[in-house]
Amino acid sequence: MTEPEPPSVAALSLAESSTAPVSKAAEQEINPWDVQAATDEQGNVLEFDYEAISKKWATKLIDAELLARFERVTGHKPHRWLRRALFFSHRDLELILDTYERDGEFLLYTGRGPSSDSMHIGHTIPFEFTKWLQDVFDVPLVIMLTDDEKFLFKEKLTQVEVYQFARDNAKDIISVGFDVNKTFLYIDSEFLTSGYNRHFSLNATEFEKLVTNNQVRGAFGFHGSTNIGSNAFAAKQCVAAFASSYPFIWGLDVKTYHRSAKLAAIPCLIPCAIDQDPYFRLVRDNCSRMAQPSPKPALIHSKFLTALQGAGGKMSASNPNSAIFMSDTEKQIKNKINKHAFSGGQETLELHQELGGNPDIDVAYQYLTYFEDDDEKLVKFAEEYRRGVMMTGDMKKECVNIMAKYVKGFQEARAKVTDEMLEEFLRPRKLEWRGNPKVERKPEVKEEAKGGEEGATLGEDGKPLTKNQMKKLAKLAELERKKKEKEAAKAAAAQS
Repeated sequence: MTEPEPPSVAALSLAESSTAPVSKAAEQEINPWDVQAATDEQGNVLEFDYEAISKKWATKLIDAELLARFERVTGHKPHRWLRRALFFSHRDLELILDTYERDGEFLLYTGRGPSSDSMHIGHTIPFEFTKWLQDVFDVPLVIMLTDDEKFLFKEKLTQVEVYQFARDNAKDIISVGFDVNKTFLYIDSEFLTSGYNRHFSLNATEFEKLVTNNQVRGAFGFHGSTNIGSNAFAAKQCVAAFASSYPFIWGLDVKTYHRSAKLAAIPCLIPCAIDQDPYFRLVRDNCSRMAQPSPKPALIHSKFLTALQGAGGKMSASNPNSAIFMSDTEKQIKNKINKHAFSGGQETLELHQELGGNPDIDVAYQYLTYFEDDDEKLVKFAEEYRRGVMMTGDMKKECVNIMAKYVKGFQEARAKVTDEMLEEFLRPRKLEWRGNPKVERKPEVKEEAKGGEEGATLGEDGKPLTKNQMKKLAKLAELERKKKEKEAAKAAAAQS
């Protein structure tokens, strides 16, 4: 009987590899359409590493020195989300403060990709913060609703569906409390096919010529099977940051072919979640190459509001149990938090009292850091939770109360938003703002009007007004102002 031959090295390697544990470790993936947290070797989902994102993308962390300067320049205490580093990163925010001190104004811009008929609380955070910025700086704001983007990137969505989502989301956004007098909100499929989009389209076409396929692929990870609409869309979201895309906001002619160099020079600040940064790296890399160069847009980046399931999760419109939606009832909110909110507490009451809980991973506590305004109360909750004095049930109860109150207030405001209000926000028009009260306002951006060029004030027929017509309008406006002052004085006298 012959002895069997010893196994070959290859066979040994194969046998070892078949029994060796397979590593499930993966790095976090963040882009405008897909956000995945990192996993360890056992496949456990990890928290997002925001400092790593900032370092990788070469953004700056918002520090105490910048917050102190923000308060000195604006006269306002930084928002709790800035103080708590929930808006944690920026690009050139210090330059926006320079501009505000020197010129008194800039353009504020943000947006929303409508993928469902109701926003969740994670969606409202950039808008709540943008509204606060609008109040603090008193500057014009544009809000872009990208129904075309969602149609291009979401295979199952139709154009009709995303358009209706956009209208519903627009009403949600209005409910946050934006000032219609200094806010222009637009749905891409409407505005980009209107008679007011000429300069926007000219900017987009010029920008498309500047950007190569390789640049777009590098920024967004596109490949050969990506539809061509997705490649082209990036230019639209980029030039939305150019003030010259919206001449009507400054009362300039929308019909002339020639874009305004003065508008192009106005800086822009964009508050957004960190996953949207790749778009604006693209515009920052190319805006100086435009025929009428624009400053690099500045950005303030937010973290992701954790999904109910805990660390590493991002709220998703496709998973109703991952998020609290602005259409949820108080009962639904209570059920979601009690059933699905990941707890940082111990498995038993005895262990919790002995070892205490971890508020850093407790979803109910994380939500309180966003929506509880009292800094001292938050510190107290965290300390008592760590000592095992405050129970998981107590933390969830606090969270349910504050979230139910927030959503109820939103729903009450939402119920008052009419179709007529929506249409006024969507109407391209001249906006009114004050800017920095410490800076003397420059004359309005007016460029010599020749044959319908920039600077012409238009009548209802779309034609430039004559000097006499403009004088009459100014006189009527002055009479209306005096009338309102008298009415206000009478009302004040009646109250006293």
